[in-house]
Amino acid sequence: MFDSHRTWVPHVSRFWRHGRQESSIYDFIRVSHPSRAFCDLGGRRRWTLFFLLAISVFTSIGFSAQKDSFSSDNPTWVQPFPSFKIAGNLYYVGSQDLAAYLIVTPQGNILINSNLESSPPQIKQAIESLGFKYNDTKILLISHGHFDHCAGSAQIKRETGAKYEVMQQDVPVVESGGHNDFNYSSRKSFWFPKIKVDRALHDGDTVSLGGVTLTAHLTAGHTKGTTTWTIDEQENGRTLHVVIVGSPNVNPGYKLVSNKTYPQIAADYKRQFEVLKQLPCDIFLGAHGGYFDLEQKYPRFKNGDKNAFIDPAGYKAYIAERQQAFEAELKRQKAAAHK
Repeated sequence: MFDSHRTWVPHVSRFWRHGRQESSIYDFIRVSHPSRAFCDLGGRRRWTLFFLLAISVFTSIGFSAQKDSFSSDNPTWVQPFPSFKIAGNLYYVGSQDLAAYLIVTPQGNILINSNLESSPPQIKQAIESLGFKYNDTKILLISHGHFDHCAGSAQIKRETGAKYEVMQQDVPVVESGGHNDFNYSSRKSFWFPKIKVDRALHDGDTVSLGGVTLTAHLTAGHTKGTTTWTIDEQENGRTLHVVIVGSPNVNPGYKLVSNKTYPQIAADYKRQFEVLKQLPCDIFLGAHGGYFDLEQKYPRFKNGDKNAFIDPAGYKAYIAERQQAFEAELKRQKAAAHK
């Protein structure tokens, strides 16, 4: 999800779909004209309908304002970014900061991350701008079950028929639309469309299509099923190890000590850093462009530096810095718990 060191705001409400507000209050009324229907209703039913309509209007206004605030306060999440080939058959198709990746194969394509509920049209446009077909998406994967990386999954699966594969520990969150997230279950602004997962993944599982294989590494902590993906790409006669980091960040409000809904959260973070430090990495990528300095590297890449994203030193430095941030927060929370 969002970085602990970044500004964040809630996303557009789940009650807003495809530019219109969903409501069920009209389901039981079949009329030729709304005003006639209102007049024909009895007094109690008339005032009940009036009350429901008033709630609908105010809710619509509130959610529209929330949507506008979200877009303006997080411009990099919705700002289009040039789609481009990273290496081999791996392409970038995300926004300026919400990363999405396309892996192209002879038997169809694999998409990593669906991003916001509003993101599918942007991802579709990015895919098609590269000359590929959106409907050739056969497998959909995510980095973790937070709305800024998986809220668009329901639409993409519906439109393409892609098989949705998610790390087992995040399956309950994804299928509930975020309603049982360990930290955000009570915050409606973090909910997203519910969707059925087709395959539950486990640590070390592989996802294969058309001769291409990705490996799923459980790097839990940020969510219970945060996944780091690795794949080997062939570029100019050499093999490049690609690491797409799920998220090593501790969000504001995360309890690392005495967390009743996620008792092993600190242990999972510790294990995550051990896993990440052991992964061989040439090309460093992640769920957010900010992880791997997308905005700084892309201009170099566009100007002819084909090694711009080959950054093993940057990968090691990022993981080390995030581990230090986690350990500092854990120490702070432990000290506060003993006061």
